[in-house]
Amino acid sequence: MFTGTVKFYNEAKGFGFIVDDETQNDVFLHATGLVDKVAQNDKVTYEIKEGKKGPNAINVKKA
Repeated sequence: MFTGTVKFYNEAKGFGFIVDDETQNDVFLHATGLVDKVAQNDKVTYEIKEGKKGPNAINVKKA
């Protein structure tokens, strides 16, 4: 389980990014990976699944 902060999330388009607490790297977030509703600056926990264009956050929950 990873932890991070929602950098940006566009609810209308259904995607955004999480900044990982440990690496400070951006992780792609898609609406299909959400467990809880999130907004910018929310602290979250998540898992990573490799996608076509790199790592995707899945099972995203508010911390």
